[in-house]
Amino acid sequence: MLPKPSADLTPNTLAFEMLPLVKPTGFREYDARWWFGHPGSDVPPELNLMGVQALGMGLGTLIHEFGVKPHVVTGHDFRAYSMAIKIALTQGLMAAGCTVHDIGLVMSPMAYFAQFALDIPVVAMVTASHNDNGWTGVKMGAERPVTFGPDEMARLRDIVLSGSYKSRKGGGYRFVENFAGTYVGDLTGRRPFTRRIKAVVACGNGTAGAFAPHILQALGIDVIPLDTELDYTFPHYNPNPEDMKMLHAMAAKVKASGADIGLGFDGDGDRCGIVDDEGQEIFADKIGVMLARDLSKLHPGAQFVVDVKSTGLFATDPVLIAQGAKTDYFKTGHSYIKRRVKDLSALAGFEKSGHFFFNAPIGRGYDDGMVTAIAVLDMLDRNPGKSMADLYRELPKTWGSPTMSALCADELKYGVVDRVVTHFKSMLRTDELIAGAHIKSLSTVNGIRVVTDDGTWGLVRASSNKPELVVVIESPTSEARLHAMFHAVDAVLRKNPDVGAYNQTL
Repeated sequence: MLPKPSADLTPNTLAFEMLPLVKPTGFREYDARWWFGHPGSDVPPELNLMGVQALGMGLGTLIHEFGVKPHVVTGHDFRAYSMAIKIALTQGLMAAGCTVHDIGLVMSPMAYFAQFALDIPVVAMVTASHNDNGWTGVKMGAERPVTFGPDEMARLRDIVLSGSYKSRKGGGYRFVENFAGTYVGDLTGRRPFTRRIKAVVACGNGTAGAFAPHILQALGIDVIPLDTELDYTFPHYNPNPEDMKMLHAMAAKVKASGADIGLGFDGDGDRCGIVDDEGQEIFADKIGVMLARDLSKLHPGAQFVVDVKSTGLFATDPVLIAQGAKTDYFKTGHSYIKRRVKDLSALAGFEKSGHFFFNAPIGRGYDDGMVTAIAVLDMLDRNPGKSMADLYRELPKTWGSPTMSALCADELKYGVVDRVVTHFKSMLRTDELIAGAHIKSLSTVNGIRVVTDDGTWGLVRASSNKPELVVVIESPTSEARLHAMFHAVDAVLRKNPDVGAYNQTL
């Protein structure tokens, strides 16, 4: 039996090799992320391989608590250390009496797909998505197509940190050969597009580069690759379709190549970002509105779910209203939106981050950047004579910020958000103006979303997977109102000295 994990071990010591290291803050709201480190880094690690074994034993123990069949599908992204982490995780799962079905190097949605294709109840995908080189993590679920939320993550944390994981007999291992071929066949065994489409396919040197260009070419897309070579140092920009550097690179390539669209995939392939044929960088929430318009035409009265970072157009767009579409705003996070889509039997769910979730007849309910890309290409196919830019221009105009993240330690960020919520509630109670306007409403479903009487709004929430606070602003009125609201929200944040600089701003 492994000993109880430690939260702090000094690297390059005997204890570091003999004891599990698991930092408690690595257990996030809906997945797990730790700084594992890499050669040359002077940042101390938050996890070691024995800690990963403890995580595997803890997950196996939790699976038995759930009473589901103890079979787990696992895969890994291409980072230099990811296979070692997957092997350590597998050892822990097997020691806890689980049978592991290893599908090799894959994108996260390929692991979700494997739950259905192989009829396996549990998934444990080793990936840190778009996080910088040196990070690792695990995305887990035991109720397809949903993944763990805060309750499951809290129980897993308690099992691991207390060392109360249990050894069991009966564990096993199976390597699934050529599972990538099964996934590719599932996506490409459909009707071809009727329209010839040239697409820039940007992967940010992430894992999607091994799969996305091939899949789209097989569907008849004229692919123009951009940063599709695998390189876990991410030499050009983070593979994150919310990151303006990635969107700018896509836009430049679209303009230079004359492409019809730019498709950008994040580090583990579960998200997709879009640039139109004129090089406009369309934030994912606006893509969601475009898709909701297109799909609610085919499915009148369709139910959609969106996260609180998303545009207000889902509630006010006249086309969606005319087509009877219904929208539910819910907590940010792929596990939250995924579960909400399932619970409401929604046709689709959209996150501003680019996580999109489609139920039948489009998808199986989990987030898959390739399924999203195909849905966008289908939308183009159903609108002959219209470009992506034409469809974007049909939306009502709003001015929106990118997703901005301000540094704030994991141990402090939730307390900061609590103080910000209290401040805005006081402003509403006393009818104090914000950015020169009255507060119309406050939503506290996730952090706080402050809406003024002209429809301008600002959001502050704690990031679920990084030591950051997330800020998003939108105005349906003017760019000036966008900037005014940002400065007003930022002024409230700056009352807290624990809040650092933004990664990007207006």
